[in-house]
Amino acid sequence: MPAFLDVVPPALSKLRADALVRELDVGLDVGICLACLSFVSSAIDGGDPREIAREVRRMTPDLWHEGLAEPSWTAIRRAVERGVPDAEAALRDLELNGGRSAIARSIVHRLAVELSERVHRDLRLEARAREALGRTTPELN
Repeated sequence: MPAFLDVVPPALSKLRADALVRELDVGLDVGICLACLSFVSSAIDGGDPREIAREVRRMTPDLWHEGLAEPSWTAIRRAVERGVPDAEAALRDLELNGGRSAIARSIVHRLAVELSERVHRDLRLEARAREALGRTTPELN
């Protein structure tokens, strides 16, 4: 067999991994530590791409081992069954790199974006509720 056939395919690029993750059924309800994920979402809120990448790389292995692995494997296997582009490459990436794979980092990034959006939405709702409450008159008991 020619030597070039023994070469392990490169990991998914960030762009391809991010595109695939949009097709996966993995959400904040997977049971991971939201406090841990908040390190990544805080970096996202800060907007510095280098800090975001650093926090994603730092937190992904921990989140992976603390509960993200199983739902991610399941979601990617389902994507393979549905014929989603790059799902098979993502599966190989997970087999080779687990919580340090490009697909795992993309999943964590997406979940952190969802957490950030949820927090900001909840804060806006709370502010509106407080504003509306301030316009009411207190009841006398």
